[in-house]
Amino acid sequence: MDYPELVALQKHPAWGLLRSPHAPLMVHFFQTTFTEPNVRSLNESQLTSRLDDLLYALAQTDATEYSRDATHYLSRWADDSNGWLRKYYVTGEDEARFELTPATEKAIEWLESLGKRQFIGTESRLLSIFELLRQVVEGSQSDPQLRLAELERRRAELDEEIARVRAGDIELMDETRVRERFLDVTQTARSLLADFREVEQNFRDLDREVRERITTWTGSKAQLLERFFNEREAIGESDQGRSFRAFWEFLMSPARQRELSELLNQTFNLPAVQQLEPDRRLLRMHYDWLEAGDSAQRTLARLSEQLRRYVDDQAWLEDRRIMQLLQSIEGRCLALRDATPETDFMSLESAIPDISLPLDRPLYTPPLKPKISQQILLEGEAEGDTTALFSQEIIDKAELKARIRTALRGSTQISLGQVLERHPLRQGLAELVTYLDLASHDSRALFDDEQPQLIVWHDRQGRERRASIPLIIFTA
Repeated sequence: MDYPELVALQKHPAWGLLRSPHAPLMVHFFQTTFTEPNVRSLNESQLTSRLDDLLYALAQTDATEYSRDATHYLSRWADDSNGWLRKYYVTGEDEARFELTPATEKAIEWLESLGKRQFIGTESRLLSIFELLRQVVEGSQSDPQLRLAELERRRAELDEEIARVRAGDIELMDETRVRERFLDVTQTARSLLADFREVEQNFRDLDREVRERITTWTGSKAQLLERFFNEREAIGESDQGRSFRAFWEFLMSPARQRELSELLNQTFNLPAVQQLEPDRRLLRMHYDWLEAGDSAQRTLARLSEQLRRYVDDQAWLEDRRIMQLLQSIEGRCLALRDATPETDFMSLESAIPDISLPLDRPLYTPPLKPKISQQILLEGEAEGDTTALFSQEIIDKAELKARIRTALRGSTQISLGQVLERHPLRQGLAELVTYLDLASHDSRALFDDEQPQLIVWHDRQGRERRASIPLIIFTA
């Protein structure tokens, strides 16, 4: 980095946090409140209460430099000039919420790296470098012969290892290597969650830029929409956008989630890992990733909602302008009604042109209403089967909700297919549509259009019915 770049970095919020005289208070409070318990956001009352408790405890140790109340510090830390906390409001809530900004999390992560680690693992990192380089070379190799040769070599290695295992020669990883790799996994998992905050912040900056541009835009709607969608497409096709999309598709796979959960449970049960006394919250790391990724997806959804409102508002403003022009014309006409101009004035026979359209002619109607003589009405015989009118079934939404809640007691998330495995469809397509309606109105339900799910049931005649729907995941 050159000197001008370092001078510009002095305005970065992370630099400002480290230079602040209250940095020890902020880092300790942010770490114990957000990063260590892995809490994404807290409402204002909860955060104020926790900061009040910390300030009271510091006051007992003669720390007199913190003389203001908790509300003052939170407002100052969330100010745009500092940017250490993000203060925002959730739709439907009157109380503000706070969360860490990516700059604050980077500062805390850097400070944690200054501390003394249990040990510095080098072998696992070296192996990671070799594996990444191997993936790069193999993934970019276009020669079929070379790729086949590499696959044959790997198959030979696997066959040799299978033969050794069958012979009883099993090579186990020692405890040092196990601990080294587990610590690398822990550090990578936490840094990945911090990366999610930065990705979401990038999307949020785009949202703010679009809002500011809409507010000051003086051109046409078509030009603004074209410019926005070009930028949106550029972001989606960028390296960051493609990587995020691939990661999200990988994480949304139920099979991958089950595999990751099993690997985490098996790893935590190893004696070498238990000696490290790992944080049990790491067992839910993929659910934290899901929550962070869903937040980033919702930020992108707000961009589309903002554009839709802009188009609607512009249409309303244009209609209002037309009405103002019409009212102005009518007002001038009324002013000239009793004051005929003295100059040459052209008169019109009618202010409205007389247009006669053939399709505007009414249909023929009889001139007289027919008179029906009184007679006894005979009851007719039904020609069709009316039993279907009296065999309607009512879908109980409350019962379906109870099934979903019961299924979520044993896990934090479950797909619609798993719910139907426990409670098969009894009322056919109508019951399946009711499940889809419940998921569409549930803010915690996730839809993945990229992964279709096949639902199979049998109707009353015993015939098999099938329906292909997006993957639906209910979360607790």
